[in-house]
Amino acid sequence: MTKPEIRDVTTPHGPGRLHVHRAHRPQATLLLSHGAGGGVDARDLVALAGALPAQGFSVLLLEQPWRVAGRKIATAPPTLDTALRCAAATMRLRTPLVVGGRSAGARSAARTARELGAAGCLALSFPLHAPGRTEPTRLPELEGAGLPTLVVQGERDPMGRPEEFPDLPGLDVTVVPGGDHGLKVPARGPVSQEEAMGILVEATLEWLVREVVGNPSGR
Repeated sequence: MTKPEIRDVTTPHGPGRLHVHRAHRPQATLLLSHGAGGGVDARDLVALAGALPAQGFSVLLLEQPWRVAGRKIATAPPTLDTALRCAAATMRLRTPLVVGGRSAGARSAARTARELGAAGCLALSFPLHAPGRTEPTRLPELEGAGLPTLVVQGERDPMGRPEEFPDLPGLDVTVVPGGDHGLKVPARGPVSQEEAMGILVEATLEWLVREVVGNPSGR
């Protein structure tokens, strides 16, 4: 993966950063944010940023202000949404936009994608509920996106197993066999870590071509 271009993002909650991985002739642009317990170095975000530009999709990873400031705990959900809006406002796009992220970043994307004019929403390890619980559910946030949405979920994610997601119009769910909430797979699981990330990349590419490039206005 080539070194990204780094851009500062001004927000009311302090500076954020965009890590820009450009495609030569982009068919679409993905704006992705990280989760509440990590940063843009998460394995799934790195895999997408490393693979998608060569396939014609630019990937912009948003490092939230709390992370840039060196804090270990994420700020409140509305501040994540604000930073995502500020990042989107800096972008001058000639291609369809996909808004997404992992975990808390996926929730933020679902809450804001439609207002940002996105053509789709990419939800990695969507936290459907707290670990070990089934209620309250955050499904209304996912449904509220109102756009074609791809969920990539680990088979053994304690915050929402793939079978817990209902069959809804416009919602596609890809399963990472043996994957946990970080999409990490067991050393002796059904697939290797490299294969797991390959599943993520291939599913995302197929969905982008089908639902975004072929349907840039969404549903």
